[in-house]
Amino acid sequence: MARFQYTAMDSNGKERKGSVEAENEQEATQQLKQMGLFPTSLVAGKSAASTKGAGKAGGAKTGAGFRLGAPKIPRKDLTTTTRQLATLLEAGLPLVRALRTLERQAKGNKPALHKVLGDLATQVESGATFSEALAAHPRSFNKLYVSMVRAGEASGAMEVVLVRLAEFMEKAQRIAGKVKSAMMYPISVLVIAGGITAGLMIFIVPKFAKMFDEMLPGEPMPAITQFVVNASNALANHALVVLGGLAVFVVVFKLILKTKPGALAFDTLAIKCPPFNALVVRNASARFCRTLGTLMSSGVAVLQALQIVKDTSGNELVSRAIQDVHDAVKEGEGMTKPLEQSRVFPLMLCSMVEVGEETGALPDMLNRVAGVYEEEVDRAVEGLTAMIEPLMICFLAVVVGGIVIAMFAPMVKMIDKLGG
Repeated sequence: MARFQYTAMDSNGKERKGSVEAENEQEATQQLKQMGLFPTSLVAGKSAASTKGAGKAGGAKTGAGFRLGAPKIPRKDLTTTTRQLATLLEAGLPLVRALRTLERQAKGNKPALHKVLGDLATQVESGATFSEALAAHPRSFNKLYVSMVRAGEASGAMEVVLVRLAEFMEKAQRIAGKVKSAMMYPISVLVIAGGITAGLMIFIVPKFAKMFDEMLPGEPMPAITQFVVNASNALANHALVVLGGLAVFVVVFKLILKTKPGALAFDTLAIKCPPFNALVVRNASARFCRTLGTLMSSGVAVLQALQIVKDTSGNELVSRAIQDVHDAVKEGEGMTKPLEQSRVFPLMLCSMVEVGEETGALPDMLNRVAGVYEEEVDRAVEGLTAMIEPLMICFLAVVVGGIVIAMFAPMVKMIDKLGG
């Protein structure tokens, strides 16, 4: 017998908390339903025998099974492993045997995956549920992953949930890959422009400045030339100070982004200001719909699903909007009104969510809308890339061309002086 701590909603929409004793999570859920409660969160506390067995499984643990020094599985490996585990379970293999099979497959070439899979199999053999074993490795398995597996355990459709998880991660990786590839071009151009500019300022400009001093002693140089020469002297004579200043700026910027006000300001700027706002809004909408739709399709309660979506949104402004939706649903209201009031999500998404709520097919509608916005993300990435290319070329031309013009401007005086 294990004791389960629950958070549930009663028939009046009020939140109730407590605990029940049951053999497994499915039985605990049935007990709560018989009590007229609808669980939104169900956390198992291990029995004495289970705790003792888990302690023998090896690895230092703190709190609710968290393992110190546990490696992190790369995202690509986790996606592939989830798909393979679902296939093995569909083929009829028991969970432990499937984990051991994947553990042997990862031996040698993927040490982090091999170690984590071995620990998962050991914990399950010792009496822990699969979701409890996953929760002991938060660096590899986030709340979304653990919650969906827990829902799969309760429904008895683990392989179906794992397939949905694999599809979700594959689509998320594809979108992230497209966004990263779109940003590679401007970043590469900026790095090249910075390298060329630094080379000109450190090695070429000082030689021109020396020549100007010798050929035009005491004569004032054009303003653009003087500016470039001063910048060159500062960069050449105080390179460490300049680099240190840049490093401090980057560190301070990252620290500000880690604070809630800083993250909110940056995310608001990204969502409201063109040209990147269209891509950011579509990406956030696709992620919201895909995550919430996948969780609800897997049997996760709507309030718990919204909390997970909020925690994994990656955007402070979107996170606050989802919190408003969560609070509204908790009070017995629908999702549509708080989604519209947030002014973060497109009106089409709000309308489709309203239709999904009215027809009782919200998870399916969310997955359909996610597919639409994922296609729009692809088009937005292509359009942004096409727009950035000429802008970067113009930027590089202005920077390098400005330095060249600044160096050749005094030569008119030099030519006149030589001619005289």
